[in-house]
Amino acid sequence: MAARRISSLLSRSLYLPSASGSASPFLSQGRNSSLGRGIHRFSTAAAIEELIIPPVQVNYTKLLINGQFVDAASGKTFPTLDPRTGEVIAHVAEADSEDINRAVSAARKAFDEGPWPKMTAYERSRILLRFADLVEKHSDELAALETWNNGKPFEQAAKAELPLFVRLFHYYAGWADKIHGLTVPADGPYHVQTLHEPIGVAGQIIPWNFPLIMFAWKVGPALACGNTIVLKAAEQTPLTALYVAKLFHEAGLPPGVLNIVPGYGPTAGAALACHMDVDKIAFTGSTDTGKVVLELAAKSNLKPVTLELGGKSPFIVCEDADVDKAVELAHFALFFNQGQCCCAGSRTFVHERVYDEFLEKSKARALRRTVGDPFKKGIEQGPQIDAEQFEKILRYIRSGIDSSATLECGGGRLGSKGFYIQPTVFSGVQDDMLIAKEEIFGPVQSILKFNDLDDVIRRANATRYGLAAGVFTNNLNTANTLSRALRAGTVWINCFDVFDAAIPFGGYKMSGIGREKGIYSLHSYLQVKSVVTPLKNPAWL
Repeated sequence: MAARRISSLLSRSLYLPSASGSASPFLSQGRNSSLGRGIHRFSTAAAIEELIIPPVQVNYTKLLINGQFVDAASGKTFPTLDPRTGEVIAHVAEADSEDINRAVSAARKAFDEGPWPKMTAYERSRILLRFADLVEKHSDELAALETWNNGKPFEQAAKAELPLFVRLFHYYAGWADKIHGLTVPADGPYHVQTLHEPIGVAGQIIPWNFPLIMFAWKVGPALACGNTIVLKAAEQTPLTALYVAKLFHEAGLPPGVLNIVPGYGPTAGAALACHMDVDKIAFTGSTDTGKVVLELAAKSNLKPVTLELGGKSPFIVCEDADVDKAVELAHFALFFNQGQCCCAGSRTFVHERVYDEFLEKSKARALRRTVGDPFKKGIEQGPQIDAEQFEKILRYIRSGIDSSATLECGGGRLGSKGFYIQPTVFSGVQDDMLIAKEEIFGPVQSILKFNDLDDVIRRANATRYGLAAGVFTNNLNTANTLSRALRAGTVWINCFDVFDAAIPFGGYKMSGIGREKGIYSLHSYLQVKSVVTPLKNPAWL
């Protein structure tokens, strides 16, 4: 039950209360706020408020290789920025191919000669649990660092993401001593068993939108299975990965088991993906970059790859929907985390009978969305991650306008400093428009009209992506029909973004290969070996 309580902070369902009066950090404070209280509608918030000084210091900016913080071999650093202002937080060591070689060498030695794969699974689980306890102890600092480096609301980081991070490591600690093979009957006098062995050195590349959660999704199963790791943190958000890696060593993780190498994709990421001594690659990011990672892995040593990639998820509001609840859930499905979510419900399909009412209420909800300094209490939306993403989103908004979609609200920059964008709603969106086809990764809701189930199933599936989908209906038959017809790795019925530790997550089609979380994630970090031994005069077979 603990997992469900934690995951509920990262989800929205038919049965949750409306925004008004809710204690959830993700529910709107707009209905009950005023300019006098310092929480503003999106037209003024970022422009006039005074920024809060983050209550945390940056202590770790070097590469972590073989248990030590070290400078990059080149001596280079890169700036990591505060998305609220675009100003530099710190300069971080910039890994390149030579540093990847050093990190892989440390991980290989730790796997081949070190104590980690050879210690009991129970002792590995105890280290994971001690690490989770240390994260809980330092959760306030980590949440502040995550918000400062990423721009997500502090309440989201502190009340939802850090508890889920801890829960994920508790979950994988529980798995560590329950991984085992089978005894297999054979057609003859043989004893046959399968062994589940760690795959070796795992290369992992994580994105910037959920730095801590993606760290847990990757590192948890790899360590539970007894592997060693070289992890490339995103250049936009390297700070929390370095911090928690330090806590891992305080928990007793042997040197070389976990190496953190912040750097750029074309240098550090490419070197890791094509490294001949890396046994497996796990990548989360865009579909186009995922193709490059897959190609590099294949051209080097044909290492196995898991990919969690882009999405253009449909959110389907059926004609029997409670419109007020559907509006709130669809709003959350798109705007959560500044819209920077791979499974965002970015194609809002609404039945023609409730379309007009839904549209007006969705526009009103977007106008109530509180945007501003993510450290301020009650803020729902902070800045986008950086200037590149900021400009990309604005280009998509201009594309929507140029293609004759109706801009209902938003559509521009908010304030004059930082990377804030107004919550934006388009109506009259057609399937062939770029805003309906391509992943925007920002606070832009596209509302489309449909007339029956066959129509919406066909259109929802007419995409190269297949990561997730949402369905809002009171009809069980409709829910069952859509959940089986939609070509997506996750279908949320009357809820969205339920990220429980045990629920597998991954995509169909060009949204990826393999699954994160749950028992399925362990399979990606294990090799299966068959051992066959002859039996002499067996009493039974």
